[in-house]
Amino acid sequence: MASIEMIVAARARLRGHARRTPLLSSPFLDEIAGRRLFVKAECLQHSGSFKFRGGWSAVSGLDAAVRSKGVIAFSSGNHAQGVALAAKLHNIPSVIIMPSDAPKLKIANTRAFGAEVVLYDRVNEDRDEIGARLSAERGLTLIKPFDEPLVIAGQGTTGLEISEQAGEEGVTSAEVLVPCGGGGLTSGIALALEASSPGFRVRPCEPKDFDDTTRSLASGKIERNATVSGSICDAIVTPQPGNITFPILKRLAGPGIVVTDEEALRAMALAFTRLKIVVEPGGAVALAAALFHGDALESDTVVVVTSGGNVDADIFSTALERFG
Repeated sequence: MASIEMIVAARARLRGHARRTPLLSSPFLDEIAGRRLFVKAECLQHSGSFKFRGGWSAVSGLDAAVRSKGVIAFSSGNHAQGVALAAKLHNIPSVIIMPSDAPKLKIANTRAFGAEVVLYDRVNEDRDEIGARLSAERGLTLIKPFDEPLVIAGQGTTGLEISEQAGEEGVTSAEVLVPCGGGGLTSGIALALEASSPGFRVRPCEPKDFDDTTRSLASGKIERNATVSGSICDAIVTPQPGNITFPILKRLAGPGIVVTDEEALRAMALAFTRLKIVVEPGGAVALAAALFHGDALESDTVVVVTSGGNVDADIFSTALERFG
């Protein structure tokens, strides 16, 4: 299972490889949110999202002989890029299985990092079957996107940085809003903050109709989404919380917050105009929750993670045209 010790070890392996992304603020956003708001800009991480942390942690944590054979991953884009870049920097092969309807930018970037991209139809094809076959044929090690302790540990290093950076601002208690798909980032941050900043509480944030974690926390057991497509927040559309991540969230997280696609677009536009950062829809849901769902919050200070910035130009243009 993932632990604070694994997160600390992952941070040591990431040192000199991952960026210490900034903690940003804007008085304009504070006014909209009605409270002090800080933005942890993981959209500025290598590969354009926090997923590089988990990718590097997992690849670097493998036995050298196993690692040399290569790795394989499933992803709609951000985990793909994080693992592909980590593999490239370790000089090992990578195969990434991606849905054919993934954003074009994410597919192109994954290939640019040197990965062999295998596209599949997420409605009619079984990615697990494809992955199992390729793993067996080539001796590749599967790196899961969230239900993998080494990946969770890498994502948890974000939480250690939030603790330090918020402390530098004099913040000792806050709600930490995190975009949540399978829960790797959210659970990793929760574990890190439990140890380093117990006055902080994680809140998962999800898109409407894909709020499996929010519903699971409410019911106390893992709930599934009815479908796996239909939101512009592709980066965090998953069938259900992870078997490893959910128990962590059940113990440490506060209630989830659900936002609409339109609110995510509006948050993207505000992030660009007020913070000068590019955020993709799934990466903007926590910011949307802080800005437009203040009645769901209890603290005077909130930290939000903008988890990724890999957005196709047409979607970004739509956000700016409608809300910029």
